[in-house]
Amino acid sequence: MSDQSFRFPRFFVTAPTPCPYLPGKTERKIFTELRGPGAGELNEALGRIGFRRSQNVAYRPSCDNCHACVSIRVITDAFEPNATQRRLLKRNSDLEISACRPWSTEEQFALMQRYLAARHPAGGMNGMDAFDYADMVEQTPVTTWVIEYREPSVDGVPGALVGACLTDQQSDGLSMIYSFYDPELASRKGLGTFIILDHVLRARAARLPYVYLGYWIDGCDRMRYKVRFQPAERLTAAGWRPVETTDN
Repeated sequence: MSDQSFRFPRFFVTAPTPCPYLPGKTERKIFTELRGPGAGELNEALGRIGFRRSQNVAYRPSCDNCHACVSIRVITDAFEPNATQRRLLKRNSDLEISACRPWSTEEQFALMQRYLAARHPAGGMNGMDAFDYADMVEQTPVTTWVIEYREPSVDGVPGALVGACLTDQQSDGLSMIYSFYDPELASRKGLGTFIILDHVLRARAARLPYVYLGYWIDGCDRMRYKVRFQPAERLTAAGWRPVETTDN
């Protein structure tokens, strides 16, 4: 950052709340505001040390006596899809994919509502209304896209929206902020995995070395899918280190 744009950020800590991943645990977050001409550079710098973005805030876990949440990223150049992933790529190769400016639509919001109701009925996002969703998508101080996944168009009419991902573009990769998809589409099973695969291949084509997948908790079934994209790295006290797993 240039001296003119840089201001050392002020950090704040949230009050403890029940952990959504580990029963009996509480979570606490440290966060700072992203604003001004240096917001993008600050977001990237913080992302490399484990922060995530939500609207105009960068945050990471700061829990007492717990370090279970670990940042994870896929190394795009070395990534090779396994047999299951190759079949998934082939099965969904007819989807029409477009990178849209971060502008919310009723179609996106309706799809996310169906996704949350089916996959995260007790989650904190279930109470979001259309205005909350618009804020999530549109309030961004960095380069952000909504990647849309649609059924093939017919006679020039766009096909149904079956998946979407709010994605930040950084100088070192793509950061998947939040993805959602049609959870009941029998003909498109594995859409969540396909969206990640598409991001890895998209980043590699753009010569971006990483895809940031957010936080992973070893042993948490809800997070298990994140280590199926190999090779991957996790953030440790000694820096980014390989994720060693047989779950691939």
